Order: sequence, then structure tokens, then C-alpha cells
Amino acid sequence: MSAISLLDLLTLEELDRDLYRSTVVFEEEHALYGGQVAAQALLAAGLTVPADRLPHSLHGYFLRSGDPARPTILRVDRDRDGRSFSARRVVAVQGGEVILNMSASFQVLDGGPDHQVQPAPDVPGPEGLPDVDVHRMFSIQIRQPYPEEGLLPTRSWVRCTVPLPESPLLHACALTYVSDSSTGLGPLPDARDHVGSSLDHAVWFHRRARLDEWVLIDLVPHSVSGLRGWYTGSIFTRGGVLAASLAQEALFRPPRQAR
Repeated sequence: MSAISLLDLLTLEELDRDLYRSTVVFEEEHALYGGQVAAQALLAAGLTVPADRLPHSLHGYFLRSGDPARPTILRVDRDRDGRSFSARRVVAVQGGEVILNMSASFQVLDGGPDHQVQPAPDVPGPEGLPDVDVHRMFSIQIRQPYPEEGLLPTRSWVRCTVPLPESPLLHACALTYVSDSSTGLGPLPDARDHVGSSLDHAVWFHRRARLDEWVLIDLVPHSVSGLRGWYTGSIFTRGGVLAASLAQEALFRPPRQAR
């Protein structure tokens, strides 16, 4: 597994028009990492739009656990191509069953006003900080600006450790890959025994960011009800530019006991 890189994961085989397959499989004890299939789904959608149209948002639902030892089939539906926007739907399938469906929208960037209301959090830079040990992710380095108690850090520096090509689409896919790397629900009471699988995930891409350079992910919990927890997040470049926002809902319930 150590020889696999994020670039390998972001390489898809074209089977037919609007039909793709992941090219990397590996054995692991855990289910397929949700950020991986989401990134691959966004890539498949992006391969069907003109090169000058970049993703500005995605909304995905995780329907079943995926198996990292099986390839994922990605089918793209071309809902609309307008003058400035393209809309796509992607269905990710393993073993004949849907594991993810996603809507993604792409836009021709045409200038206009640019305002960032909130500055990036004032935190220590990543240099000299210890790495956070994370499983299931390839070519990703994570460092925590402050020690935190809980499941996973809610504020972390993240970067891809392999150089990425000069492709805005690929960097957007890499951002999607890391956007699911932690949970904003960790600080909540009983989180250790209650945070479960991701249910749905959304990302809004505001400005370009290189993911082979450090970005800061800042996650904030908001609500737990109906056995679901909901949090939002912001992703900033090293220079404090807001690159993307995200929102995720995950199960928040004690694990089911085996019968």
C-alpha cells in the first residue's frame, strides 16, 4: 500500500463515453474512505466538461460502505451545459450497488468582485509540528496547530506530499479528498462512542488552492439531533485565503451491538 500515491487514486480508466473505473485497489480492514470516492466522482464529472469550466460545488450522499479491494465504476449524466455553467450527476457503483451519488456544478471563471469576510484563524504554522497519524489516506500529511482531545483534530494543516500537476481540476479533487479527513463532531459530548459513518457531504470551491502546499482545515460543530450530527468547515491557503467551504452530516449514535 505504501507505493500508492494520491495521483494513482486520481487516475481513472475511461470505459466508454461518460463511464469510468478507478484503477487502484488494495486490501484494508476498513471500508473505502469516503473522500476517495468523492474525489474520484468529481474527477469523472470534470472529465466531461470543457477545460475552462472548474468545479464550484458538489453535493454527495454516501449510501453504502465501499470496499477498497474492488474497483469503483463511475457513471456520469450530463444534465446541462449552459453558457457559463455545466451540471453533472455521478453514480459510483461497486458490485452492482450504488455507494455514492453526487451532483456537481462547474463554472467558467469570468472575474467579478472578490470579498472574503472572515480572516483565517490565527494559528501556528505547520513547520515543526508533529504529524498526525491517519489511516486510509495516501500522500497526505496532517499536522495539528494545538493539542486537542477527541476523535480527530477539528483544526489541522494538511498537504499532499507528492507534487501535483498544474491542473485546477486535479487540485479541486485533491481538496475534496482531504475535506473528509476528519470530523467536526469530535469535541461534542460522547463523540468517541457516537460518531459514525458520513451521510452526506458538500463542498463549495471559492478560490483556487494548491493542495501540494499547506492548507488549513477549520471544522465547527453545530447540531446533533435525530441521531445525526452536522458540522461545517473552512479551508484556507497558507496565505489566509478562503479556498473552500464544506458541510457534512454524519451518524451520531452508539454502535449497534452484535446479536
